[in-house]
Amino acid sequence: MHVLRTLTALLLSQVTLAKNDLPTTNSKPHIFMLLVDDWGWANVGYHRTVATNDIQTPNIDKLCAEGVELNQHYVHNVCSPTRSSLLSGRLPMHVNVNNGDSTMHNPKDPVAGFQGVPRNMTVIAEKMKEGGYATHQVGKWDAGMATRDHIPLGRGFDTSFGYFHHANDFYTQQEGRCKDKNDVAPVDLWATDKPAHGLNGTDYEEHMFGEHVLQVLKEHDPSVPLFLYYAPHVAHTPYQVPQPYLDKFRFIDDDLRRVYHAMVYYLDEVVGNITDMFKSKGMWNNTLVVVSADNGGPEHNNTGANNYPLKGGKQSNWQGGVRVNAFVSGGFVPRSMRGKKLEGYIAVCDWYATFCHLADVDPTDAKAASAKLPPIDSLNMWPYVSGQVSSSPRPEVPIASDSMVQGLISGSYKILIGKLGSAGWTGPQYPNISHPAGVNDREDCGDGCLFNIKTDPEERNNLAESMKDVLKDMQRKLARYQKTFYNPDRGSSDPAACDAAINVYKGFWGPWVT
Repeated sequence: MHVLRTLTALLLSQVTLAKNDLPTTNSKPHIFMLLVDDWGWANVGYHRTVATNDIQTPNIDKLCAEGVELNQHYVHNVCSPTRSSLLSGRLPMHVNVNNGDSTMHNPKDPVAGFQGVPRNMTVIAEKMKEGGYATHQVGKWDAGMATRDHIPLGRGFDTSFGYFHHANDFYTQQEGRCKDKNDVAPVDLWATDKPAHGLNGTDYEEHMFGEHVLQVLKEHDPSVPLFLYYAPHVAHTPYQVPQPYLDKFRFIDDDLRRVYHAMVYYLDEVVGNITDMFKSKGMWNNTLVVVSADNGGPEHNNTGANNYPLKGGKQSNWQGGVRVNAFVSGGFVPRSMRGKKLEGYIAVCDWYATFCHLADVDPTDAKAASAKLPPIDSLNMWPYVSGQVSSSPRPEVPIASDSMVQGLISGSYKILIGKLGSAGWTGPQYPNISHPAGVNDREDCGDGCLFNIKTDPEERNNLAESMKDVLKDMQRKLARYQKTFYNPDRGSSDPAACDAAINVYKGFWGPWVT
């Protein structure tokens, strides 16, 4: 009898473990997408093998430890192309490689003659709405603002609260691309369908964004699946943070590093508050959190980020510019996968098909096809991330510059061509008094530098001479990608955008093309 009870208890425990390895509900998961701006590889605790007071990200580190670290997650090397890629489900080379002015306009092309995602591409929020999701956007947009079709509301988001350009002032929310007759720059702060009059200049911007995310969660009905896209201003310039946070890092000897790390710490606190709200609402067990940087941390002059030990940073196609901090977390992640690190390749565009799979909608973009625009490149990563399969479905990652496909990762190898900046390495505590900000070296790869990024992740050993057959094979593959490079004429900065900001929106940036 004792043996029977023991066996029964064992069987029940195995059933319980099996159940615990699955999502806690059969409903579609809530999805929280967090895209952090200019976040360096070395500017998060979980990437530090030796603990340092410089880096204080306890909430983010805990989320990563409880989730799945994505150790080979790739993006474009600057802001807008990565955001366009994430939102559209396309590799940057098939949607937007231009990090230009948000006021760009080519009136000859009503589909793609604007900055950001071309008008007739379907953005992920539209797909999520097809799946019955409530959709909300908070923070940086930087994916187009010329028409009302381009802003978050026109892209399928029920609500939005954020800014359109690459950056604005954290305290005034002004973006000084132009000025009125009193020498005052327009404010870049928008609330769903109109300028956020009365909110500008009232608080530190990241605090406003964090509080808005909490309000969205507080008001949300947990029985409705939620898609929440939060793109913080941190840690992009201007380097500004409330004084108490700066004081916490007064021991750091470099001004840029001090304020940068204080900003990252501030964001970590915001992330902790958001996590707590998900839990207090009873939503956590059915929530998938996806976290990624939009590009590597900037290491050029007057910046404070660090991608140690990777080579290069933002605006370069070395690993430090395109391989970024990323992980998934939340109660929807199977228990069997928690605490693991995956080495398979993932491109930021792959979250489009992954989210569509979770929402049970077809990721195909029929609207783009009818406009003869490139189809999606996105691959469903959920079977890989959830442990149903052991390898990533993505064997290759093409890497674009603003004028060509400049590189390719395929298998263990990476090829880069042409001239590249930021060709150097930093140390663990960078920048500092002896090594101030500015990794400005240039390297000419000509028709091909070749690296084995599995054995040489820091790209120190160019194998082009010793592995000529591999180099030729990579060159052939790269040439095939060049043939599909998409880069329409987006025009130039349109003075009408400034006129609308000053006269139509009374001192706020907004869409200006009808």
